[in-house]
Amino acid sequence: MNFIFDNERPIYVQLVEQLRIAVVSGAYEPGERLPSVRELALAAKVNPNTMQRALTELEGEGLIYTERTNGKFVTDDGQIITDARNKLASVKVHQYLSDMAGIGFSFEDAVNYLRENGGDE
Repeated sequence: MNFIFDNERPIYVQLVEQLRIAVVSGAYEPGERLPSVRELALAAKVNPNTMQRALTELEGEGLIYTERTNGKFVTDDGQIITDARNKLASVKVHQYLSDMAGIGFSFEDAVNYLRENGGDE
């Protein structure tokens, strides 16, 4: 996993976001064992305590769980993953519409713009 950070927000918040996206996008499959905290911290070039804080937050959301002696795993609960994906999509849609309104697009114009310029998908 390739971690990219900006200087405007706390690193652990950005870690949570990037790991959440990895889970909901399927980069980490349901039931898959995650790399160790140390491995993830090395990959992200962050302190292991920072990575642990991010993972604890994801665990609180139910996206991952810990097996005491085996490590951390992605949840097998597809509904939790779907709910997290939908919540993330909602945030992205609202941000897009807000950004478009900020440059003078009505809701209808923003939707039409997306239809016309959204690519082949």
